[in-house]
Amino acid sequence: MTATRPLVLALFAVLVGLTPSTARAAAAADADPARPNILLIVADDLGWADVGWHGGRFRTPHMDRLVREGVELDRHYVQPVCTPTRAALLSGRWTGRFGPHALAPSNLRIFPPGYVTLASALRESGYATHLAGKWHLGSREEWGPQNYGFDQSYGSFSGAVDPWTHGYRKGEYEKTWHRNGKRLDEEGNATELVAAQAVKWVEAGAAAKRPWFVYVPFQAVHIPVDAPDEYKRPYADAMFDPDPKRNESLQRFAAFVTQLDAKVGDLVAALDRTGQRRNTLVVFTSDNGGLWAGGNAYVSKVPPTPALSSNLPLRGQKAQLYDGGIRVCAFASWPGTLGQRRVSAFMHVADWMPTLTKLARWQPKGDPKFDGRDVWPVLTGAAADLDPRPIYIPANGGRVLLHGGWKLIERAAGKVELYDVARDPGEATDLAAAEPARVAAMSAMLAEIRKGDLTTLPPDLKGAKEAF
Repeated sequence: MTATRPLVLALFAVLVGLTPSTARAAAAADADPARPNILLIVADDLGWADVGWHGGRFRTPHMDRLVREGVELDRHYVQPVCTPTRAALLSGRWTGRFGPHALAPSNLRIFPPGYVTLASALRESGYATHLAGKWHLGSREEWGPQNYGFDQSYGSFSGAVDPWTHGYRKGEYEKTWHRNGKRLDEEGNATELVAAQAVKWVEAGAAAKRPWFVYVPFQAVHIPVDAPDEYKRPYADAMFDPDPKRNESLQRFAAFVTQLDAKVGDLVAALDRTGQRRNTLVVFTSDNGGLWAGGNAYVSKVPPTPALSSNLPLRGQKAQLYDGGIRVCAFASWPGTLGQRRVSAFMHVADWMPTLTKLARWQPKGDPKFDGRDVWPVLTGAAADLDPRPIYIPANGGRVLLHGGWKLIERAAGKVELYDVARDPGEATDLAAAEPARVAAMSAMLAEIRKGDLTTLPPDLKGAKEAF
C-alpha cells in the first residue's frame, strides 16, 4: 500500500484539480508525519494582569493549565496595536518594511500582492491552511486572507466587530463578516462562531492525512465588550470596583476574558478528542497590551466600558510604547515535545514565521528577508537564551529598540528614554541622562535598522479610502 500511495495522491490531484506542485507538497506532507499541526491563537487587547497565571482577577483555567504544562513566554513582545502585530506575525518582518500605514490599525492592504506569508509558506510545504477570526490586514475582498495563502477563511476582514451584529464602524467597511471571501449575514456571538469554525477544521484535520495550520485571531477581548449570559453569571456578584458603572464594566470584561479562555479550552479539547494533541503545536499570544478603558465607536448596542484591563506591574497600555502596550501574555504547548519551562529570552512576534516554517521544513524560493529569527532552541530548552539581537518596534509617534535587556524609546518629537527593563520591568527609572554612551550606541543601531523601512504609501494605495 505504501508504494502505491504517491500514485493514489497523483490521481486524486487530477480529480480535484490540484497543481502538480501542490500535489507533490501534499505527498511530502503525508510522508513526513513528524511535522506538527500548528494551532496559532491570537487574543485581542488582552492585558498582562487579565489572566490567572499572572495573578489576575478573572478566571482563565484552561490557559492556566496550558501554561503550567507547557512553555510560558515571559518576554514576548509585539507591536502596540493590532494591524502591525498581525503583519509581523504573518511575515516575520518588522512592520515598518510595509509602509507607514502598517504602523497603525488599518483597513488598507498591508502586504504587496503575491507576498509570501506564513500561510503561503506552510501551504507550499503541504499544509492545509485556515483562518477563523479577525484579519485586519486589508478590509476588501481582494485584500483578504485567501489572497495570502489561506485555503479557507471565516470571520471579519476589518478590525474588531460587535460580538452580536458582527459590524465594524459605520462606513465602507462596516460589514465585512465573510466565509471564504464572500460576505454574509448570520446570527450568533462572534467569539462562539469563530471558535466553532476553528474546532470543525481541527476535527477535520484528524482524517486529512496532511498537516494543518489553523490560525484563530479572536475578536475577543476588544471593545465592544460583551459575552453570552453563561459567562456573565459567575461574575454577577463580583465586586471589582466601588463605582457601580466601573464595576459593571469589569464584570462584563471578566466574562469576556473567561469566554476567550473557554474557547481556547474547546480547541484543545478537540485536539484531545481526535487524538491530535501530541502532534500539534499550540501557540498563544495577545496582539498588544490591554486598554484601561474605552467607549464604543462600533455599530453596536453594547454599552461603553469605563474600566477594562490591567497590565500591572507593567507600565502603560495599548497604543503606548511602554511594556504594558507591547509585552504580552504568551505561551507554547506541545505535549511530549515541549517540556514545562518559563522562557525569559526576549522574543518578538516576528520570530514565529521563521520558527514555524523551519519546523514545517519550508524551502523558500528566494530570501524571505526575515527580521525575526528561529527561537525553537529556547522553546525546547536546547539553548538557555538567545544571542543578543535588536528587536525593533516601530509605531506612529515613536519607536522602540530592545537589545541586551535594555530598551530605548525614541519619540517622534525627539525625546529619548532609556530603561534597563531586565532589572526594571516597571520602567520606573529613565536612565537616558545617566547612560549617554548607551543611548548613542542604541540610537545608531536603530537608525541603521530603520534604513530598511518603507516610508511612503505603496503607489497603488495612494488615494485608497482608509475609512476607520
